[in-house]
Amino acid sequence: MADPMRIYLVAGEPSGDQLGASLMRALKARLGEGVEMKGVGGEAMTREGLSSLFPLSDIGVVGLRNVLGRLPKILRRAYSIIDEVVALRPDVVVIIDAPDFTHPVARRIHRRAPGIPIVNYVSPTVWAWRPGRAPKMRRYISHVLALKPFEPAAHERLGGPPCTYVGHPLIERLDLLRPAPGERHAIGQDPLELLVLPGSRPSEIRRLMEPFGETLGIFAERIGRPFEVTIPAVSHLADDIRRRAESWPVAPRIVEGEGEKNAAFRRANLALAASGTVTLELALSGVPMVVAYRVSGLEAQLRFLVKVSSVVLANLTIGENVVPEFIQEDCTAQKLAPALLALAADTPERRRQEEGFARLDAIMEAGSPTTPSERAAAIVLAEAAKGKGLAAR
Repeated sequence: MADPMRIYLVAGEPSGDQLGASLMRALKARLGEGVEMKGVGGEAMTREGLSSLFPLSDIGVVGLRNVLGRLPKILRRAYSIIDEVVALRPDVVVIIDAPDFTHPVARRIHRRAPGIPIVNYVSPTVWAWRPGRAPKMRRYISHVLALKPFEPAAHERLGGPPCTYVGHPLIERLDLLRPAPGERHAIGQDPLELLVLPGSRPSEIRRLMEPFGETLGIFAERIGRPFEVTIPAVSHLADDIRRRAESWPVAPRIVEGEGEKNAAFRRANLALAASGTVTLELALSGVPMVVAYRVSGLEAQLRFLVKVSSVVLANLTIGENVVPEFIQEDCTAQKLAPALLALAADTPERRRQEEGFARLDAIMEAGSPTTPSERAAAIVLAEAAKGKGLAAR
């Protein structure tokens, strides 16, 4: 009997844990008992059978102050991964997102065990920020699995490693995001369903809840028809959102959990959202939106280094700036409210977004017979086979 394929996976944060779990399911579906998987992951990967080297919470921190405060522990955990990989000599290593943690680990693995292929699942944003990372990645990354369709061309242009678009995991959730017949009423029917999405990080809630509330005040004064506001909130931020929304002139309905969030997307007629993956979720759901964002003073000073025409993921994926965005000093109620009002009826602004969103299925290859996880698994196994071949020489 042939030796099982040995795969080592490293997720650096909860979103990577979800991707890793889906990848593990796809690998097991292809190989059954013929695969051994070790590494670092969270609850989702643990449910798929991973015995994590340490809890994901040990490294899954956000914010410079938090990272600095836990730097000694994070470094110890990083070197424990490197030591285990070198000792186990797996056929392939898969690093999943969280590039500030996973890429330094990958570089050191390559330095100590250069024969082990390393696959990077989720490309760093080299197309927008610090493009010089791409050619450097070529030294230690065997293959990049991209979630965004424009990323392979970006890596080729920048001199990065081989890169394949495998598909965004949202493609696997289209039936949850898109309304059934009668679930979303027409834009001219009352009440208008408005979705407000102020972000999934404490800093985003802190910076956006006030201008979003002021925007709703102006919207309410000018809309001239009934409307309802829903905020899908991640559980650990729900109480903070409720507290901050108490001063809003319009009382929102705050819901928690993926099921409630998906249902709110299926009902929504329009949205006011923080920049992020949620803009792609809204676009795939067919919800026209206005996007806003505020960052810290230091981050604002670094904006000149950003190399893209839009910060809205939906715009970047479509290849056209159909969604209006209001960043930093432009993120004011006086600018947000008119843009939101322009989407509250059957207007040219609304139709332009809808027409752009209608192109997404083709752009993202949503009709493919294989899922993103299955396509990712196929490439991981191809790289692992190369690793086995090199080890046999």
